[in-house]
Amino acid sequence: MYKYIKTLGPGLLFAGAAIGVSHLVQSTRAGADFDFGLLWALLLVHLFKYPFFRYGPEYTMATGECLLDGYKKLGRPILIAYFILTFATMFTIQTALTVVTAGLASTLFGITTDTVLWSAIITAVCMVILLIGRYKLLDNLMKIIVLTLTISTCITVVLAVPDTTVSHTFEQVLPKSAAGMAFLIAYMGWMPAPLDISIWHSLWALEKKKTIPDYSVKNSISDFNLGFGSTIILGFLFMALGGLVMFGSGEIFSTNATLFSEQLISLYTRNLGEAAYIFIAIAAFTTMFSTTLTTLDASPRAMSYTTKLLLGQKDRQYYALWMAILATGTIAILLFFLSEMKTLIDIATILSFVTAPFYAIINFRLICSSHTPKQYRPGILMKIVSWLGIIFLVGFSLWYIITLF
Repeated sequence: MYKYIKTLGPGLLFAGAAIGVSHLVQSTRAGADFDFGLLWALLLVHLFKYPFFRYGPEYTMATGECLLDGYKKLGRPILIAYFILTFATMFTIQTALTVVTAGLASTLFGITTDTVLWSAIITAVCMVILLIGRYKLLDNLMKIIVLTLTISTCITVVLAVPDTTVSHTFEQVLPKSAAGMAFLIAYMGWMPAPLDISIWHSLWALEKKKTIPDYSVKNSISDFNLGFGSTIILGFLFMALGGLVMFGSGEIFSTNATLFSEQLISLYTRNLGEAAYIFIAIAAFTTMFSTTLTTLDASPRAMSYTTKLLLGQKDRQYYALWMAILATGTIAILLFFLSEMKTLIDIATILSFVTAPFYAIINFRLICSSHTPKQYRPGILMKIVSWLGIIFLVGFSLWYIITLF
């Protein structure tokens, strides 16, 4: 058992990065508005995104290099496109995650209600963890965080079951209103996470290989499946919480992620009692802190590696520099552009939506290419699911653009 636990890491980091706003806010809202009626959407999007996330660690362990090396082999313009897309979105995404975490910290710990101050504190704490402990501390910390998140969320669901005041069914629905369809698109687009996280997972797998030399393709897939499975389970649990506690309550929820998170804790406490507060607060804060922490590690790690490849400087390290750039940009947005935050996030969201097919096609092309050893290329079943996934993501992106404009 100890040996198995020791091999875990990148998959749980994937879960930590994925389980954030998509679960705490979107899954809870799905349950609040549609009860269990969007369970089909939760399962379908996980099925169609599964291959493209899995190809990250699989390619890395099969070849000894990360996806970014493979992107360069497929063509330097692909790597440049990745660099530009990441630079265009990483600041607003990090800011959005930090703001939600700051709101929860304010609710949970008190001290001050200053969002910018809490954001600065959280960013500083995350930077200390990452710069001092490096990957090994992040790896070990995430095992504790994901376990804490799962246990606290399960306890909250169990507490919610006896207190539900309306009848619930598993009848599946397709939203009919414009607002309902818009929510469905956003829900499926961000569940469990944007596809570029496959690159982060690939980089974490490389780091894991340094700490455990015999870390294999089999280990990486097993680890990934555990992390990916946890995103499904927690997606369902947060949907259940929304349905059991909020469905039919008549509560009007804020579209602001921070205010929604505060409403979430307040409503749970009101319905389940003060005794449940600590479990709810821990579940909510752990969800967002884990995402903020892993994202602050992953974006600089990816940009550092991309910079080295583009400049041809294999021995140079840009990780600390990119982390400082990301942290500075995050705080600057909070200080000077907080009023434009919604517009900035909308731009980042749109880019994440429309670039999903790009990452899916490139990852699939790479894993099927001569750059991947033949024995590690996908079989017939994975190829079928991959093609269906690409069709789904392309159609989904077009649907999103048409609905948006």
